[in-house]
Amino acid sequence: MVWAFRTFVTGRPSAHGFLRPRDRRLGVVEAASVDARRKLILVRRDDVEHLIITGGPVDMVIETGIKGRPHLEPPLEDVIIAKSETRPAPDFSKN
Repeated sequence: MVWAFRTFVTGRPSAHGFLRPRDRRLGVVEAASVDARRKLILVRRDDVEHLIITGGPVDMVIETGIKGRPHLEPPLEDVIIAKSETRPAPDFSKN
C-alpha cells in the first residue's frame, strides 16, 4: 500500500527500480494564444504532430498527422565565406 501511494505521489516507483518509467511519448511542442479564451496547441506523439484549438465552446482538432520537423544538423565548421566587395552608398541628394 505504501509503495502504491509513493508511486502515485512521486510519479515514479520506489528506489528498488521494480518498475522502470517509460519513455515520454507525448509532449507540447508549442502553444499560442488566439484570443483571451482560445489557444492553439501543437502536440507531438510518437514523432507525429497534431494541431488543436482549445478554450472555445468546443475543442477541435485542426490538423492531424503532421510530420515533425527533422533535427537540423549543426553548420559545418570548415566553410569559408568569401568577403564581398564593398560599394559606396548611393547619394540621393543629387537630382
